[in-house]
Amino acid sequence: MRLGKHVRNMTPVMSDQPVIYLDAQSTTPCDPRVVEVMAPFASENFGNPASRTHAYGWEADRAVEAARTQIARGIGADPREIVFTSGATEANNLAIFGLFRASSGARRDWVTCRIEHRSVLDPVGALAKEGANVRSVGVDRNGRIDLDALRDAITDQTLGVSVMHVNNEIGVIQPIQEIAALAKRHGAIFHSDAAQSVGKLPLGVNELGVDLLSISAHKLYGPKGIGALYVRRKQPPISLRPLILGGGHERGLRSGTLATPLCVGFGHAVELAISEQDIDTARISNLSQRLLAQLLAKLPDVELNGAREGRLPGNLNLSFLGVEAEALLLSLPEVALSTGAACTSAKRESSHVLRALGLNDARTQSAVRFGIGRFTTETEIDVVTERVIVEVERMRARHGRR
Repeated sequence: MRLGKHVRNMTPVMSDQPVIYLDAQSTTPCDPRVVEVMAPFASENFGNPASRTHAYGWEADRAVEAARTQIARGIGADPREIVFTSGATEANNLAIFGLFRASSGARRDWVTCRIEHRSVLDPVGALAKEGANVRSVGVDRNGRIDLDALRDAITDQTLGVSVMHVNNEIGVIQPIQEIAALAKRHGAIFHSDAAQSVGKLPLGVNELGVDLLSISAHKLYGPKGIGALYVRRKQPPISLRPLILGGGHERGLRSGTLATPLCVGFGHAVELAISEQDIDTARISNLSQRLLAQLLAKLPDVELNGAREGRLPGNLNLSFLGVEAEALLLSLPEVALSTGAACTSAKRESSHVLRALGLNDARTQSAVRFGIGRFTTETEIDVVTERVIVEVERMRARHGRR
């Protein structure tokens, strides 16, 4: 089953017409094959994997450990190095707070990058209240980390370095191996948020040189509410202090009854993503190129944000100059897209990622992220392209700009 028509034609309950989904960096639909393997563990195989005295628990435990092995195999790790969490946000928090609070030595400093996800920036910022000296390194106009600045920021006092593998807003791939080498040169522990890259890019934890790696199931066609943290066991072994206590589950790193259906779905989603990675990548790349070429051919003043090369296929962050992105999306209720801006209840703020690239207000406020995924079709790309062109031209004409 490749395209799962019931996924592609799924209509949100708030709409009277099908909505074309192009927000794959936000989340992905659960692959029907994943749902199928999960289902028995929500009904007949409902045991608690921590129950060791009867068959229901044994069956659940076998399923969880099989999923752990699938995830480990997908990133080139040992199954004992996989700690289940509720998602990448918890995994990032466990990596950052867990490492910092477990450290009793002189190293108390942390280095990160300005375009990290908030689930890294906020915990790292909070470390300052616990005695850390936090340094945040910038990026160039293409969205790649400034390696010279990073080299200067990491010292012999640095405990941890956190740099994401692929940026969620602009899809730019960071030079993780080089960053890991810089961290190791000073004996620092390297953590990477790989929520956007696992299953989509070739990835091996040993080849990358990471010590801690965060993963999310719902970014790779698995269920929401489940993720994992890779924790290196050797050379060097990494010690973390748990954030959640009460039972000592997950080798003492994360207490709480595991959601067996979610673990099973997560494992199968990783296995599918790895086995079909080449097919998905080629197909999504072609659709991305098609969308970009059609928009650039018909509309002037469209800018791609982030590097043109070395980016994740399927992530296109485009600025339509002269158009406010939020207004554009409101004019396209039949398309699920996201903007490059984050809004709070009281104040609209432009994306911290786009600001870090040095883009002006015209670029940041007109930025739209197109997220193309496994179930996107060529027809959907053509429909969306046509509708975007019509609306951009209409909005520009209304403001006297063509």
